[in-house]
Amino acid sequence: MATTAARNEREVIFEWEGKDKNGKLVRGEMRAGGEAAVTASLRRQGILLVKLKRRRASGGKTITEKDVALFTRQLGTMMKAGVPLLQSFDIVGRGATNPRLTKLLNDIRTDVETGTSLSSAFRKHPQYFNALYCNLIEAGEAGGILEALLDRLALYQEKTLAIKSKIKSALMYPAAVMVVAFLVLVVIMVKVIPAFKEVFTSFGSDLPMPTLVVIAMSEFFVDWWAPLLLIVAGGGYMFGQAWRRSPKIQMAMDRLLLRLPIFGTLVDKSVIARWTRTLSTLFAAGVPLVEALDSVGGAAGSAVYAEATQKIQRDVATGTALTSAMQATGQFPTMVVQMAAIGEESGSLDHMLAKCAEFYEDEVDDMVKGLSSLLEPLIIVVLGILIGGIVVAMYLPIFKLGQVV
Repeated sequence: MATTAARNEREVIFEWEGKDKNGKLVRGEMRAGGEAAVTASLRRQGILLVKLKRRRASGGKTITEKDVALFTRQLGTMMKAGVPLLQSFDIVGRGATNPRLTKLLNDIRTDVETGTSLSSAFRKHPQYFNALYCNLIEAGEAGGILEALLDRLALYQEKTLAIKSKIKSALMYPAAVMVVAFLVLVVIMVKVIPAFKEVFTSFGSDLPMPTLVVIAMSEFFVDWWAPLLLIVAGGGYMFGQAWRRSPKIQMAMDRLLLRLPIFGTLVDKSVIARWTRTLSTLFAAGVPLVEALDSVGGAAGSAVYAEATQKIQRDVATGTALTSAMQATGQFPTMVVQMAAIGEESGSLDHMLAKCAEFYEDEVDDMVKGLSSLLEPLIIVVLGILIGGIVVAMYLPIFKLGQVV
């Protein structure tokens, strides 16, 4: 076993080109321990090797959540079709365009081939496969329903990514417009207003108050732009570090985010959708409720709901009904609590929670569409007032001079 493990760890993927018995150019990939093994294998197949190169095992793009979701969907589909697990890993690895993902799948395949369970192999890479993912895989292996669990897990990941994508799309437009507006304001403050100031100096008369205010702002920005930039960048970095390390700051920011008008409601609904979707997926996989709640809080993506989930878990562990524990936190809408109560009474908790998730996912979708149509005119009005106010302030002295002439 040790010899086999050592041999497998040294094996890499080679990309080759050659000519078959008819002289036709053929290409392919092969996992082997060295170039000699590839050459010998191809010779036995009657292929004359022309070009051989080792596929790079490092480099490439960072492995994203979308990559993991696509891998899960492909693996589940092939296993449902009856393709053996190790062969499925080979097929997905060869089809991956990201060398890092290929290396990751090869490492997992090697672990499984040497006798490690699939869930244990995934647990060695927590940066890509979280506790929720590994728990579901473990439940699928234990129950002999790995194919069904992979399909359910892929659906969960796709739904979660869809919610995140919708929220990002709602925020992308206003963020991009605000960045462009800031750059325009910087150009106006640094280049345009100083030029106007030189012209106004030759007038020899008092300037209107709005013009004086804008000129003072421009002078302050020109003189102090470097310290201001350092303060903003340093403050942002320090806040980011404090936010990562301090649960109290995370809790305070998440509470503030949930209280924001409009955006707070959007975030709240998206968190509830992820919370109910996660619990439904775990419960349907046969994971005990108390254990399932371990993964639910972190998957929701909110410190507020993570704290509420911990309280629910403690109450459920002492014999309290799930719906009573949820209601005691005061964090969940009445509809979610009532749907969960019906699910508990009818023995279909996973189904009712999935219905809640679908409802709130649709709510998020509708809110994103509404926000997109609402933010566009609102941003135009704000920018019009801001930039238009500066332009009017700089032209007031010219209007005044025209009246005098």
